[in-house]
Amino acid sequence: MLDRHFLVSARWASDGIQRGGTVVSSNDEDSGGQDGGQGQLRGLKVVEFAHVVAGPLAGSMLADQGADVVHVEPPGSGDAARGMGPKKDGHPLWFKVAGRNKRSVTLDLHHEAGRAVAHRLVAWADVVIVTLRNGRLRTWGLDWDSVHRINPTAVLLQISGFGATSSLADAPGFGKVGEARSGVVHLTGFPESPPVHTGFSHGDAVTGLMGAYAVLAALHRRDNNPDFDGEWIDLALFEPLFRLVEWQVIIHDQLGSVPERSGNQLAVAPAAVINTYRSSDGEWITVTSATLRSVRNIVRLLGLDEGLFATAEQQLAGREQLDEGLRTWVAERTAADCLAAFTGAEVVASRVFSAADIADDPVYAEREDIVTVEDADLGPVRMQAALPHFRRHPGRVWRTGPALGQDNHLVYREWLGLDEDELAELEQLDVV
Repeated sequence: MLDRHFLVSARWASDGIQRGGTVVSSNDEDSGGQDGGQGQLRGLKVVEFAHVVAGPLAGSMLADQGADVVHVEPPGSGDAARGMGPKKDGHPLWFKVAGRNKRSVTLDLHHEAGRAVAHRLVAWADVVIVTLRNGRLRTWGLDWDSVHRINPTAVLLQISGFGATSSLADAPGFGKVGEARSGVVHLTGFPESPPVHTGFSHGDAVTGLMGAYAVLAALHRRDNNPDFDGEWIDLALFEPLFRLVEWQVIIHDQLGSVPERSGNQLAVAPAAVINTYRSSDGEWITVTSATLRSVRNIVRLLGLDEGLFATAEQQLAGREQLDEGLRTWVAERTAADCLAAFTGAEVVASRVFSAADIADDPVYAEREDIVTVEDADLGPVRMQAALPHFRRHPGRVWRTGPALGQDNHLVYREWLGLDEDELAELEQLDVV
């Protein structure tokens, strides 16, 4: 019965009210209709068999710009991300953002009938995102060969700890291990101190972002090549950060040296001034320069002899003098006085922002980078806007993370075309 021809339908309407960077929406209303996102990717169909951070973040990047993203979760427990992080009134906050703009459906992939429905979702989609281990993907028919057979023009984004072609293809992987393998953690921290991970899911997040970029690259080829025969994007968790540290391999290859931790400075610095300094009122200020002129601005501010810092070689040779001079100069002044003086001298600097600083910052407000969204459990909540900003056809945040299985009827009945009897049978079997 589950092999019958299915109907693909995706009718769209606008369901949110955009008011000066604030999106007002209702999860309850959204769940019953086909309203959804808007933006550059409106009409793109994505299904993700991916949990926690990296894969879902790739889907989130697409969803923010209007793609219809179906997030598949096991019945009962759902995505483990639903339980991560702090809670308010028993409601986890992280998933409100991580699951936003998506459709949640439940599906038990351990059950043969569940895998049959999963294959119908693959046939429906333009993009398939998976984060399961290689062996499990093959068993469940969600590996590249199976996806390509079901949907020859689908783009498959496969994220794993060590990549599908390595000897560790079936080993578990997490973002922090990816960070450690990428070289980034070796470079982060102070000399003679332990290496330091960044304070968020850095490896997962960058992998999600690169995954979304890769999907769009493949879709560009699909839309411009009549012979497009699908694409398999095989992304290991350590590779995106590894790629972003552009200089580490060539420096080791050509100079035989290994860049080491340099605190808030950089092991390979583009200019003579990059560090963080503490003001007299206890605020931290980052000061950076990347040109000869910007360094000379600092030299003048500190009252040093400009003739000793005229060339790049002189400036780099005088890094310690500039660094110590700035440390003393900032420590003698309040943060407000420092920033005013830096602005007057055309020195690029900023206080180190906390989340509270971000929430109160006028530039964030002017950019409309924080929006308020109506949540079914918590009422109005604030979160990041759909970024980047597209000024002509912007994305939007039209819902927070949905309830588990909230979109079963919409996706299975209206988008896949299962009839009431089929859906009832799946529910009776606890497949959905």
